[in-house]
Amino acid sequence: MKIIHCADLHLDSKMESNLDRDAASLRREEILDTFEDMVTYASNNGIKVIIIAGDMFDKPNVHKQAKNRVIEQFREHPEIDFCYLRGNHDKCNFIDDITGDNSLENVKMFNSDKWVSYDYGEVVVSGMELTKENSQTLGMNLVLDQERTNIVVLHGQESEYQGKDKTEIINLQLLKNKHIDYLALGHIHEYKEAKLDERGIYCYSGCLEGRGFDECGEKGFVVLDIEEGHISTEFVSLARRQLHEVPVEVTPDMTFKEMMALTNESIAEIPEKDLVKIIFVGKVNMDAEISIRRLRRGLEKDFFFVKMYDKTSVLIDYEKFKNDKSLKGEFVRLLASQEMSEERRGDIIEIGMRAILGEELEE
Repeated sequence: MKIIHCADLHLDSKMESNLDRDAASLRREEILDTFEDMVTYASNNGIKVIIIAGDMFDKPNVHKQAKNRVIEQFREHPEIDFCYLRGNHDKCNFIDDITGDNSLENVKMFNSDKWVSYDYGEVVVSGMELTKENSQTLGMNLVLDQERTNIVVLHGQESEYQGKDKTEIINLQLLKNKHIDYLALGHIHEYKEAKLDERGIYCYSGCLEGRGFDECGEKGFVVLDIEEGHISTEFVSLARRQLHEVPVEVTPDMTFKEMMALTNESIAEIPEKDLVKIIFVGKVNMDAEISIRRLRRGLEKDFFFVKMYDKTSVLIDYEKFKNDKSLKGEFVRLLASQEMSEERRGDIIEIGMRAILGEELEE
């Protein structure tokens, strides 16, 4: 038997923190496209169950088109069961759209009142939606048949400790030695697989598509191949685009052209369709020409989206300004006499130099 484990789809996200309206609209469409591609993959590869471990949607108000496209996939693939456990972002009325007169037998839901299980012969899929109350007693009410292959679904942050907000905390200690073979988790947007106990593993599938630069790298879902009680897993990515964070380390003697060449070398392997965040680090001379806007203009046409940050620090040659009678020299000598950290002094000098030279501060 084959099963897909996915989570944190965040369909219909706003996507406008970095992108303009048109680009954000395109990315929303692409994330829905990737969801549909995953379902097509499942249909073509004999997948019997798709587990959605929380946060299928992103916000309470979801566009009708987005909901309809998801429901369309449910209807067009009756051969696949969709085991959907709601996460902390799933606050929309989507459930009303697939129940009642529009009930879909292949959509299997969970609740927060008790553990709910679905039987697939040798495999049992069990899950419960986390609340502040039930997160403290997760393992107490979980009873599994050790002779079966047990998959458990939850949405929350792994932790052996309980913080203030206990709703999203999963204490893995409470789930050890409960005959779990695979713990399918959602909430963390990065793929992770690790040992739960001597019998089972736990896994965060991560999100299907990165939406911001806190979600860089390869994104996708996990395929479980279950045979005679043994589970093998494979991470699969069908993402339209990836997000990349690229550090570029500059040196004080670099010219603008050399900096541009180094930047181009650092991003040479990144596909044009992707989104890139470049962070300049290292030391620069006080008079160095670092124009983020100019650098960005040279790269904007090469990628779907480019973002740049100047995190360099100023290398201060105090001897050079020791006898300099200019305003710059006076400013540097004044700062040199102040008691503060070198890093703080460098930041102030950098801002002051730009002000003296009449330059506009750039992000």
